[in-house]
Amino acid sequence: MYGTQSKRDLALEFQSQIPILRPSIHARRANLTVKFQDLYGFTVEGNVDDVNVLNEVREKVRKQGRVWWALEANKGANWYLEPSISEGIALKSSLKFSTLANAITLKRLIRKGIPPLLRPKVWFSLSGAAKKKSTVPESYYNDLSKAVEGKVTPATRQIDHDLPRTFPGHPWLDTPEGHAALRRVLVGYSFRDSDVGYCQGLNYVAALLLLVMKTEEDAFWMLAVLLENVLVNDCYTNNLSGCHVEQRVFKDILVKKCPRIATHLEALDFDVSLVATEWFLCLFSKSLPSETTLRVWDVLFYEGAKVLFHVALAIFKMKEDELLLTHHVGDVINILQKTTHHLFDPDDLLTVAFDKIGSMTTNTISKQRKKQEPAVMAELDQRLRRLNSLKLDDK
Repeated sequence: MYGTQSKRDLALEFQSQIPILRPSIHARRANLTVKFQDLYGFTVEGNVDDVNVLNEVREKVRKQGRVWWALEANKGANWYLEPSISEGIALKSSLKFSTLANAITLKRLIRKGIPPLLRPKVWFSLSGAAKKKSTVPESYYNDLSKAVEGKVTPATRQIDHDLPRTFPGHPWLDTPEGHAALRRVLVGYSFRDSDVGYCQGLNYVAALLLLVMKTEEDAFWMLAVLLENVLVNDCYTNNLSGCHVEQRVFKDILVKKCPRIATHLEALDFDVSLVATEWFLCLFSKSLPSETTLRVWDVLFYEGAKVLFHVALAIFKMKEDELLLTHHVGDVINILQKTTHHLFDPDDLLTVAFDKIGSMTTNTISKQRKKQEPAVMAELDQRLRRLNSLKLDDK
């Protein structure tokens, strides 16, 4: 399907998908704040410099798209589905050189970004969502949606409360149709996995998946593979134990990778979880511009949860000099929030994340998690005992 398109057709397709932003002459002269919609319908505020950055990014997306389409034409539509080195397949003499070359090429390409038009099918295949879907009857999602329709649980009540607060003002998500689609995905998953049910933060993740994947069913399976295979266990359970572990691991890694920042923040009595909890729970979808978030997710679905640590560290690293001059916790939060909201060029962030931070293996992070788990569980258990004690005192 994709390999049959001519270069001219592809150029026209990308041109129509990625328009150039043109601020008014008055805005250019006064360097005023301008509003515009990004590729996924989100309203963005920025100055003319930000618009110029976005136009440069869109040109890079076009160029990257031509590379992907050329590979589709030359190697076949699903060339990236050959066995991947990152999936743990041992290198043996029987492993074809083309497979190794494809794996190296693919990793490099994904870090440079998957074109918006190809993103749904590449994500669905490489993340494991397609394989997960294939293990159940074809009607699974429709049957599940019908079975849970009208049922009321604490999870469904919280979902209904959060729907209008999920990307308010978006031209599709903030409509009755968008709310209904997002609700079906979230409610369906809450019944699929009762241990998770629903956790605030998942609404933003599922909403962005809907915008990318186009169909509810594909968004549902992407959410499933994300929670069941890509991310650490228990990140979204009632006590958020997995998320608490990730925060402790991130704090330890920050000390090792950015010791000056960590020492300064400790002197300010700044807890990194004040900003990083939302980053990890929402997978940066509330913090970064949409295309930057999706570039992070491109790598996340292929390389795994270690990517979240790379990106979180990069945000601190990019503003190291400014952070070291702060004297108050509020100043730290303001710098980090302003930075994330204006990271319109994904390459600025990902270059630091993967080229300036140094390597972090999944195995190393797993060891850090095991080290932190006992302390987190003890702390949560102590907190639960205090709550129960307070309840008894109230009776």
